[in-house]
Amino acid sequence: MTPLSMNLRKLLLPIAFVGLSLSLSGCGYSPGQRALSGGAIGAGTGAVIGAVTGTGPAGGALIGGALGAVAGAVTNPNTINLGQPLVR
Repeated sequence: MTPLSMNLRKLLLPIAFVGLSLSLSGCGYSPGQRALSGGAIGAGTGAVIGAVTGTGPAGGALIGGALGAVAGAVTNPNTINLGQPLVR
């Protein structure tokens, strides 16, 4: 693998994960459900991004979980609705 393709991969992979996590951050009907699901999705995504970028999985999970919880709490259930949550 060339250095350019490795740098491009390090850049595009986190961008793709952030886009995916933001698109799923509003799962649920109440602000609490959306904050919980957004936090879980953000923590998982943050752990992967942290491992790839060198921040570390734990640091990435903390940052991603916090951002996902906030994004989930401030979204409107009419904006993004993927159905009933798995856990109530």
